[in-house]
Amino acid sequence: MTRRLTVAERLASAEKDLLLADIADQSSWDQFLVEQAVLTFGRHHADFSCNDLRDVLPEMGHGFLGAAINSLRTGGIIAHTGRSVPSTSPATRGHRLAVWALTAKGRGIAAERTARAQGRAAA
Repeated sequence: MTRRLTVAERLASAEKDLLLADIADQSSWDQFLVEQAVLTFGRHHADFSCNDLRDVLPEMGHGFLGAAINSLRTGGIIAHTGRSVPSTSPATRGHRLAVWALTAKGRGIAAERTARAQGRAAA
């Protein structure tokens, strides 16, 4: 049985193009896609909450947002800023949401991904 990659390893992986078989083997591929979206959003914004992310994710990604945030937090990719905002989702009745930011580790991963993408575009 192969070792399961950590969030940081998946996001920083030099493998740019996942094969369909690789995606199918991932039991949580939807969560993986949402994790990538959160990393990308964090690269372009100083901080963010789930309110911000819900606005840019397709409806089907909303259910994976909490798991993706928790995974990225546990992996040291994002950190709580100590602030919170009220939820804009009517279903949550305004409960408080954490505000997150990329950590140094998260910024490093994002920078590597940007550099790789720019290298591909120049080639």
